[in-house]
Amino acid sequence: MHDFIERITAYVHWALFLLLEVLSGFLLFQYNHYQGSVWFTQANTAAAMVHEWEAKALSYLRMPAENAALVRRNIILQNKLDVLRHELALTQADTSSTQKTQEETLRDMTLIPAQIVDNSVRKRDNMLVINVGSNEGVAPEMGVVSGTGVVGIVSAVTQHHALVMSILNSHSSISCRLRGTEYFGYLKWKGGKPLRAYMDDVPRHAHIQKGDVIETSGFSSVFPAGIFLGKVAEIKNSSDGLAYELEILLSTDIANLRHVNVIDNHNKAEIDSLLMQ
Repeated sequence: MHDFIERITAYVHWALFLLLEVLSGFLLFQYNHYQGSVWFTQANTAAAMVHEWEAKALSYLRMPAENAALVRRNIILQNKLDVLRHELALTQADTSSTQKTQEETLRDMTLIPAQIVDNSVRKRDNMLVINVGSNEGVAPEMGVVSGTGVVGIVSAVTQHHALVMSILNSHSSISCRLRGTEYFGYLKWKGGKPLRAYMDDVPRHAHIQKGDVIETSGFSSVFPAGIFLGKVAEIKNSSDGLAYELEILLSTDIANLRHVNVIDNHNKAEIDSLLMQ
């Protein structure tokens, strides 16, 4: 016990020195503005450095978990990218096939190129105006198509322009069929969405799946058989329950259409005369 007290007594002056140093520093920085600001700045700088070192250390410790999470995200994104690439390839293939089929179907007919100068898609009975008329050989009851399918039927003409009844018109009725079958009906637009139309009176024994192609039937002189109209989006029962009503996703976006072709079917007059007998 005596030795312990002697050791404390031997170092008490150092303890007193440190205490006085701390007290003097406190008084210096507390009651002197310049010294206080210097101390505050340096203390904040030192604290920021400590926090930075701490953050780096924690980040390094968390790196394996973060790397694993990034790997998982990359795998998910890669899978999504592969799916999108596959869908894009299918879309491009389908579009190319449609254009090729349409070119072959219209090969023996004269196509009169035109541009749309006025258009509407939000009315009940939508019409559009094209910049060709009787001077270019356009006449009423001629079909109008684009690279993606049917657009409408010429309703009236002047020398330099033509009025076209769009497929987005409540009076439009396009004879159509399920591609690869003999099941046919009429494509009609009921208003609302400009990319949705309906095919009525499809027999219930018809084998139909979503994605089946709807095309013109050729049962009129306006459009030859095989012009793309759209794909089956929904299969519903008719109002009387005796047939199917198909909701069709139209292939042609009329709202964003600019260039079209008018079909000059050289056999139209002959076909019309037969139909009138």
